[in-house]
Amino acid sequence: MAARSLDPEIAEAGGHVAAKGVSRVEPAQTTPAPSSAPGPALVAKHPRIIMVCVMMATMMQMVDTTIANVALPHMQASFSAALDQISWVLTSYILATAIATPLIGWLSSRFGRKHVFLAGIVGFTIASMMCGWAQNLEQMVLFRVLQGALGAMLGPLSQSIMFDLSPPGQQIQSMAVWSIGTILGPLVAPALGGWLTDEYSWRWCFFVNVPVGVIAFAGLVSFLPEDRQLRGIPFDFFGFGVLSVAIGSLQLMLDRGQQLDWLNSNEILIEAGLTFSGLWMFAVHSATAAKPFFSARLLGDRVFVSSVSIAFVTFALMFSSTALMPQLLQNLLGYPVFTAGMLSMPRGLGSILGSLMVPRLSKYFDRRIIMLAGMGLVSLSMWQMLGFSLDMDRRLIISTGFIQGIGVMMTFIPLNVHLFASLPVSLRTEAMGLFSLVRSLAGSIGISIGTTMLARNIQVAHSDITVHATMFNRMLNRAGTGGFYNLHSRLGLAALNAQINRQAAMIAYIDDFKLFLIAMVASAPLLLLLRSSGRNLPPPGPQPVAHLE
Repeated sequence: MAARSLDPEIAEAGGHVAAKGVSRVEPAQTTPAPSSAPGPALVAKHPRIIMVCVMMATMMQMVDTTIANVALPHMQASFSAALDQISWVLTSYILATAIATPLIGWLSSRFGRKHVFLAGIVGFTIASMMCGWAQNLEQMVLFRVLQGALGAMLGPLSQSIMFDLSPPGQQIQSMAVWSIGTILGPLVAPALGGWLTDEYSWRWCFFVNVPVGVIAFAGLVSFLPEDRQLRGIPFDFFGFGVLSVAIGSLQLMLDRGQQLDWLNSNEILIEAGLTFSGLWMFAVHSATAAKPFFSARLLGDRVFVSSVSIAFVTFALMFSSTALMPQLLQNLLGYPVFTAGMLSMPRGLGSILGSLMVPRLSKYFDRRIIMLAGMGLVSLSMWQMLGFSLDMDRRLIISTGFIQGIGVMMTFIPLNVHLFASLPVSLRTEAMGLFSLVRSLAGSIGISIGTTMLARNIQVAHSDITVHATMFNRMLNRAGTGGFYNLHSRLGLAALNAQINRQAAMIAYIDDFKLFLIAMVASAPLLLLLRSSGRNLPPPGPQPVAHLE
C-alpha cells in the first residue's frame, strides 16, 4: 500500500495525519502534481463563493464592534439616558462577546462548525434587527448582549474556515483576504455610522446588517460542506464557569475603571478580586483536570504561545490607537463625525496595500522579517504622530494612518499563518477561540490603558501649563491685556482656560503615542520566539511517494 509522504509541519498544517510505519522514501516514484500536492483540509466545490460569504459575515460582525460608538449620543437622546447608563450599550456587547468566545471550540466539536457558524449568522442578524427596534435602554442592552454572544462565533470560525479551504501554499493569501475584513470593518464603521445617523437614523446602524446576513446565510447553507470530525467532547462546566467570572469581571473593571477612579471604588475592588480568583482557579483546574476547558496541547505548542504573545501586544496597541484617533479628530480638532470617519479611510487603503504586498513578499522573505518590517512601519507612524499639533493640517493625519495601515497588515497576516503552523486540524477551531479571546482582552486592556493615561496626563499637563498663566508672564500680558485672554475679566479667564485645556489634551495624546511607540519597539524581540518559516511553502510539482511496510 502506498501513501503520500510530506514534511511533517506541512502535512500537519494541511490537515494530514502522518501514518505510522513510514520507513523509507523512494524518490524515483513520483505522482502528478495535482494529486500529490497537499490539498486543503476542507474540500468544497465552490470555495470562492464560500470565502465571499464568510467575509461578508466577518465584516458584518467587525463593523458592529465600533459602529455603535458614533450613534451613542443619538441613542442617549432617544432613550433619555445618562452618560453612565448609555455606556452599557457598549459594555454589554463587549462583555457578552468575551464570555461567549471560549465556548466556540466546544460548540463546533459538539454540533459541527457549519451549524454553529450558520446559527451565529442567523442569531446576529436577528439581534441586530431587534437592536434597531429597541424602544428603551433595557431592551437595547438585552439585544446587544445577544448580538455580542452570537457574533462572537463569527470571527474565529470564519478564520478557521478560510484557512482550511486553502491549500498549504496559499494559506497566507487567504489570511490576507480575511485580515482585510477584520481590519477594514472597524475603520469603515465610523464613516458608515456617521453617514447613516446623519442621513437616516441611528437605528439604521443595526438594520444595515439584515441584507448582509441574509446573503451570507444563503450562500453558506448552500455551499459550505459539513464538518463532522469531532463530536461528543465532554464540556468542562467548572472551567467555563470560573473563566466566565474572571473574564466578565475583568471586562467590567477595564470598561468602568476610569469612570469610577479605579481602586478608589468598591465596585472595582470587587471586580479585581473576582478576576484574580477566577483566573487562579481556572489555572489550577486546567493543570489538574483530566480534560480541561482548553486543550493542554495548545499551551504546549511553542509557536502558538509565541504567536499569541505577539498578538496580545500588537492588538493592544492597534485597538488603543484606533480608539483614540476619533476622539482627537472630533473633540480636539473639531472635525464633524463623517469627516473624522473619512480621515480614517487612508488607514484602510494602507491595509489593503499591505495585504496585497504580504503574499508576494512571503515568496522571498522569512515571515519573521516581514513582521519585523511591519512593526517598524507602525513604529514610524507612531514617531510621526509625536509631531501632532492643534494647527496641523490633514496631510499628517492621512500619511500616518496610511503607513500604519500597511505596517499593521504586514504584522497581522504572517502572524495568523504562524498561529496555525504546527497545529493539527482538530485543534484549529479551539485555537481560534482562544486567540480571539486574547485579542478581545488585548483590545480592552489597550483601550483602558490609553484612556486612563490620557485622562491623567491631561490633568498633569493642565497643571504644568497653568503655573505659567499669571499676570507676571510678559508674553501672556502682551497678548491678553485688553484682548481675548484678558486676565482681569471672566470671559478672558474662561477663554484662557479653554485654550489651556486644548493644549493639555494634545500633550496628553502625544504622551500616549510615545507610550505606544516604546511598547511596539520593546515587543520586537518577541519575534525571536518564532521559528524560521523560510520562504513560502514549496510550489506544486512532482512529490516523492513513501511505501508502508
